[in-house]
Amino acid sequence: MVFSKRNIAAFLLANFFILSGKVKKVFGRASKGSFILSVYFHDPSKKLFESCVKWFIENGYSFISTEELAAVAKGQKPFPLASVILTVDDGWRGNRENIAAVANHYKIPVTIFASTQPIATGEAFWWSYIAEANKKGLVSQSVHALKKVTNEERMNIVNAVKPQLPLNREALTIEELKEISNTAFVSIGSHTVTHPILTNCSDEQSFFEIRESRKILEEWLQKEVVHFAYPNGEFTTREINFLKDSGYKTAFTTNPRYITPDNFTDLYTIPRFDVLEDVSFAENICRMTGVWFNKPTF
Repeated sequence: MVFSKRNIAAFLLANFFILSGKVKKVFGRASKGSFILSVYFHDPSKKLFESCVKWFIENGYSFISTEELAAVAKGQKPFPLASVILTVDDGWRGNRENIAAVANHYKIPVTIFASTQPIATGEAFWWSYIAEANKKGLVSQSVHALKKVTNEERMNIVNAVKPQLPLNREALTIEELKEISNTAFVSIGSHTVTHPILTNCSDEQSFFEIRESRKILEEWLQKEVVHFAYPNGEFTTREINFLKDSGYKTAFTTNPRYITPDNFTDLYTIPRFDVLEDVSFAENICRMTGVWFNKPTF
């Protein structure tokens, strides 16, 4: 936890939510089949991810896979009680030891959504180049600002600073991705090729990112890849149509909601609650259970 004023205030509020019974009430509702929890990570430490897994186990939750979730949505399996699905975005190199090893140890299903270009080339993720370029005064735009411009403009800026910033690999290697995909409890999904904001892409760019990433992953893994997560959670009806045309079965958003029998009608807009790497565990408990997203803002 980073000891900022925001995090200290959030820690106190999260503990109030826990002690007041709000988190316990979530389990009560989940155990009656009111909803499924959907939780995602990026690059957590082993301690954080394992703590989350152990918290769910100790509090009576069971884990379901993306395939099981799809089967539930199609009516092939009953809606589960007190269940959670865990997913991970980007394909960070730390996921091998911090996610995959833990998942296999506890025998819980996890899907890692990987962006293929950083894996193939060994380059850092594009936002790392921009963050570093900002520190060195090479660009004035922030990562947040570049998420608002056209994909072509973003790529031009990123490609211009890359040669000046020899950053280390941040993503899994192809061999590491193959290794974890061959373990019992880890599956791999697509997170595009270059991790653009798809809504800022042209039709051609968006379709390429969706279609090509699946093609590349299936060539590497020799397995069917049919699950997808939208980078930054951004999508339109266009992306949903491209996903369907490309043969994907599901797609995950960053919309912080519960998966309920009533709203579980579209497999291409599956909601998720996020876990953050720089906040207290108490806050992450509230985030994972959805309690946090009904709180007042600071």
